[in-house]
Amino acid sequence: MLLLALDTATPAVTVALHDGTASFGTVAESSQVDARRHGELLLPAVDRVLAEAGLRLDAVTDVVVGVGPGPYTGLRVGLMTADTFGLALGVPVHGVCTLDGLAYAAGIENGPFVVATDARRKEVYWARYEDARTRVGGPAVDRPADIAEQVAGLPAVGAGAALYPDTFGDVRGPEHVSAAALAALAAERLAAGEELLEPRPLYLRRPDAQVPKNYKVVTPK
Repeated sequence: MLLLALDTATPAVTVALHDGTASFGTVAESSQVDARRHGELLLPAVDRVLAEAGLRLDAVTDVVVGVGPGPYTGLRVGLMTADTFGLALGVPVHGVCTLDGLAYAAGIENGPFVVATDARRKEVYWARYEDARTRVGGPAVDRPADIAEQVAGLPAVGAGAALYPDTFGDVRGPEHVSAAALAALAAERLAAGEELLEPRPLYLRRPDAQVPKNYKVVTPK
């Protein structure tokens, strides 16, 4: 098995190859943080990890993709790329919640704790976990002040938590998801015979771009 994992649901454009054998089976990985260049950075990152591993794309047996939640534009770059690879290679494409990948990378075995990423509009995408592999609430999108009582006193992971220290007091790393963590978590779940998510986006809200009110459609006569 050779998993190609990628995620563009956060400002991190992250890609990894994983051999599927163990939690530390990462063959190669690349991560860059740039919220505005997902489409520009993703394919070169794939080329980079393949070159580092000395492998061709046709060696990949499975594709793993972070399904969010995340902003519309960035998230769809990763999902469309994963779907394209899956179709071109004839291999399965597995979805993993991006917040689950962050929780797994944090490695907190005795919860509860929360994971929060930046949802913009002064909101966060967040979920609650019992341990690094078990999500017990969410994902959801909320203003930090509205969930302050629910997360009070809990360790918090992710860039969203770091943005609002008054709500998330005990903030820990990592800030952004890594494709290596997504791949390792997917490999564990596949080895255990668990079903992974469909590679479909978790947007949780409508995209920022909206048709203006009172928009007039002009059609030729």
